[in-house]
Amino acid sequence: MWFLPADHHATESGECKEFRVTAAGQPAHYLSYEPCSASAIMPSIAMGWLTLPRKPEPEVMGEADEVEAYASAAAQAYLDSVDNTLVAQVLSEGSPNTPGVDGSPLSGWLLDIGAGPGGIPLKIVRRCRSLCAVGVDRSLNMVRAARKTAAEEGLRERAFFFVADAARLSFPDAFFDFVLSNSLLHHLSDPVEVFNEMARVAKPSGLVLLRDLCRPSRLAFPLHVRWFGRYYSGLMSKLYFDSVRAAYTDRELAELLRRSALADARVFFHGRTHLGFIRRGSQPKGGAPAK
Repeated sequence: MWFLPADHHATESGECKEFRVTAAGQPAHYLSYEPCSASAIMPSIAMGWLTLPRKPEPEVMGEADEVEAYASAAAQAYLDSVDNTLVAQVLSEGSPNTPGVDGSPLSGWLLDIGAGPGGIPLKIVRRCRSLCAVGVDRSLNMVRAARKTAAEEGLRERAFFFVADAARLSFPDAFFDFVLSNSLLHHLSDPVEVFNEMARVAKPSGLVLLRDLCRPSRLAFPLHVRWFGRYYSGLMSKLYFDSVRAAYTDRELAELLRRSALADARVFFHGRTHLGFIRRGSQPKGGAPAK
């Protein structure tokens, strides 16, 4: 059996819309992903010109100044509102087996890959007392920030944070009830490896959910980053610009999934700034019907 180390906090190592969340935090509608032919829209040459090439971003975000910028008041207020919609989406799915004994919507174990300073797993753990969460990130500074917040809020016994490589996780197969990733995809040099790891550590009945920024067209990019980046300033503004440029399109994401162990996942858009995928696990025998 696999256990978390008792001193985990002391160690220093450590094309369509499939799902939307309304302003009230409720799921709005479901549609299947059906890629369309570029030739049905305009000639392929024009499409190629309109496509903004992806410019990869460093895989590790976690220098001290980046952590400080990420946690600045203005940036954090906006990021909190974005994170809250993902938390609402997870909570709306419910537990794959049964709700927590305290009536909370989720129970079991949750993994957040690329957890950063721990905002999303900590938000979920606060709401669900029958749930334990593990967050991993390649940045020691981010992990330290997450551990500090967990300690300050008295959540050290249910929220654990480690330094880890998303493509080489040390967790056992089929362990987690929920496997999440938010704003990590655009940092990855080989997303397929990470998708395979997400599939491996998730239970067959578990939920696998990823969300990230989406890359607009060449023409839309300047206005896109100016408008949706208006909440940021200084270094955070540059980080946002670079992140959008490094993001994937829905077609690119669908192709990556096709090559991975998550080929059955569905691509979705969230508003005009984010996309992602979701895979709902198989329902255990005798369980409620799948959604």
